[in-house]
Amino acid sequence: MASPPAPTESSTPAASTPTVPPGPSARRSVPVRAWLQPAIVGLIVVSAFVACYVGLQRDPEPHGVPLAVTGQQLATEVRQTLGDRVDVHQAADAGAARRAVLHRDAVAALGPSGDGGLRLDVAGANGLSTTNAVTGLAATYANRAGQHLETADVVPLAKFDSRGLCGFYVAFGVTLAGFVLAQSTLGLGNVLALRHRFRLIWGFSAACGTIAAVIAGPVMGALPAPFLPLAGTLALLAAAAAFTTKLLGTWLGPLGVPVATLLLLTVGNSTSGATIGVVLLPRLARVVSGLLPPGAAIRAVADLSYFGGAHVSGPLITLALWAVIGALLVGLRSRRVAAR
Repeated sequence: MASPPAPTESSTPAASTPTVPPGPSARRSVPVRAWLQPAIVGLIVVSAFVACYVGLQRDPEPHGVPLAVTGQQLATEVRQTLGDRVDVHQAADAGAARRAVLHRDAVAALGPSGDGGLRLDVAGANGLSTTNAVTGLAATYANRAGQHLETADVVPLAKFDSRGLCGFYVAFGVTLAGFVLAQSTLGLGNVLALRHRFRLIWGFSAACGTIAAVIAGPVMGALPAPFLPLAGTLALLAAAAAFTTKLLGTWLGPLGVPVATLLLLTVGNSTSGATIGVVLLPRLARVVSGLLPPGAAIRAVADLSYFGGAHVSGPLITLALWAVIGALLVGLRSRRVAAR
């Protein structure tokens, strides 16, 4: 009788080997850059935010405050006493000096009063910091000249904007809304075509400007500007903020949003001239102030609200350029990517 064949290796069932989870050394290590970069960016943003807002208010000094002065002799004396802290605009008479204030060519007008002293006409609509600064400068001259100084506010702030900060908060809110919308659209490239994203931004900007103008104007009574020009200005601000943010996010990638935060919400708002008057800002901040969307918008809102839109064209052109150039560069980037 033949014996059964010996089992071969192939016929022998393999013993099951338990799965051992990889040890810590076998796991994929997280690159340091993955967590270090966002942490550093966040620290830079908070440092810049605090430095700008607190630093600019730390020790403001007047520089070239535009002051209309009646008469050649008084103008010469004021210029010699106050130096480069004021930019003296010599006026032929008290009426011309006052018109300079009403037209926002000067923040105050200084001239003789009826009782032999001095009279200072200020525009409170320029903000508390600017008004206090020019009043202090005029008082310094009056004390040295041994003359009494009386002050009158010829362009007062609206009743429901007693501190002159409404324009700042409206501009900040509209800028923030445009920033948030653009940040949201950065992830919609695979869902919405570029033209639809552009339509979304323009439509949102119009709605945002209208809503902000309604609330701050007719509802709250804090901004006495004509409604349609105010709504248009705020719509341009929203579009400028949105397209600038989208531009930076499109060209710079993940760093674009933090850069937009620094440019618009940090530097732009802190140097806008609302919380600290432009004449009290350092030289570089004064240069930047009117070139960024928040500063341009606040100038336009103040001009429309209190000065009959005397100098509104420049700020509106600035806002339009930010919006249009931003949109064009976003479109250029999209076409380049599609052509690859």
